[in-house]
Amino acid sequence: MAHEEDHNLSPTELADRAWELAKKIQFALFTTWDGEKQAQWPLTATAEKAAEKFFFLVGRADKYDHLDQYPKVTLGFADAGANKYVVINGTASLTNDRTKIKELWSPFAKAWWDSADDPEIRLLTVTPDQAELWDSPNKLVATAVMLTAAVTGTKPAVGDHGTVRL
Repeated sequence: MAHEEDHNLSPTELADRAWELAKKIQFALFTTWDGEKQAQWPLTATAEKAAEKFFFLVGRADKYDHLDQYPKVTLGFADAGANKYVVINGTASLTNDRTKIKELWSPFAKAWWDSADDPEIRLLTVTPDQAELWDSPNKLVATAVMLTAAVTGTKPAVGDHGTVRL
């Protein structure tokens, strides 16, 4: 594939940009494997670069029972309007860390639970191994670049793309 690693960024800069985009986008498509099938659903992420973790407040702990045996997950962050995408591969765990749950509590969480003391809330933590990002210019610029490339027979330079270990 053309431009498979198309960027002028160092691994540190790529990692920083992946964290920045994930934090800004905030909503992740969580993909998991239960031993028989993949499943996906959206979750609201708290990206903490300093801790090198992604945190999620979740309910229905039974939905995550398989993580003990199959902890490898994928987080997909997309801002399609801005042509910004990040895919994070990592290891997930589910805990009942009441201190962290209270720390992450927000008005948004109140839409799902009455308070941070709700006994159904659990903390889903993903420790990332690798990130892949596509950081392109906005759609108008990307379209112009691609049309120019098509007319001139050159390969389009549509932004930064790279894979980095986190």
